[in-house]
Amino acid sequence: MGPNAAAAKQAEKLRIDGNTYFKKDRFGAAIDAYTEAITLCPNVPVYWTNRALCHLKRNDWERVEEDSRKAIQLDSNSVKAHYMLGLALLQRQESAKGIKELEKALDLGRGANPKGYMVEEIWQELAKAKYLEWERSLSKRSWELQSLKEACESALKEKHFLDYSQMEGFVDDATTSHSEQLEALERVFNTAAEADTPTEVPDYLCCRITLDIFHDPVITPSGLTYERAVILEHLQKVGKFDPITREPLDPSQLVPNLAIKEAVEAFLDKHGWAYKID
Repeated sequence: MGPNAAAAKQAEKLRIDGNTYFKKDRFGAAIDAYTEAITLCPNVPVYWTNRALCHLKRNDWERVEEDSRKAIQLDSNSVKAHYMLGLALLQRQESAKGIKELEKALDLGRGANPKGYMVEEIWQELAKAKYLEWERSLSKRSWELQSLKEACESALKEKHFLDYSQMEGFVDDATTSHSEQLEALERVFNTAAEADTPTEVPDYLCCRITLDIFHDPVITPSGLTYERAVILEHLQKVGKFDPITREPLDPSQLVPNLAIKEAVEAFLDKHGWAYKID
């Protein structure tokens, strides 16, 4: 066995030791094992993401960021690395950058094999961050709308006062016109606030089993769309058939429903309140 193969074998053994320590919540010992593995084989991304996860458990966010960035340099498609980098950036109040990393992790995670499937976990964190972002922008928008509305009402009152003084004998006409304009103004501002008013998410954007907005929609040969995690669990635990049509169904037949995924994204972009998790 050459020196490189020997180093790789030793590094793998250290990774397994690190995993054992991690499961026992011995994060310091796990970090030491992964660090040794990295010293032997610095180009293996999983050693960096495993160590980052230990730092995350200890709330050492600076090191989480460092290790996650290194893992992304080695493997730009690492779901865990983008996810942990996103969390670290959110901790630093770098909201926009953190959300961008979580969105990247979500996109990559949707195509991951079931064993490493993290979509639900990523979605929870992304939804929390997006909802907070929406709340912040909502208070700013509400204040701007209210100020603009008051300025418009004030301008209309002033105009009404001027018209009133010039239209003696036509007072009723002026008053009617003024109240119609105020009503029209009210309608305009109500319409402007509609997107920010929580209502119900349309049924076609929700999984018929979870009743939640889709995170990772897949379509079956019978044309029905389900949440991937839920239909996979059904196929694994209940049986290989469509829960609604009862037709035979194999996991390999599930195809991402890109049209629904894009419709969900468009809806959430416009209605940030729908990110709220009960």
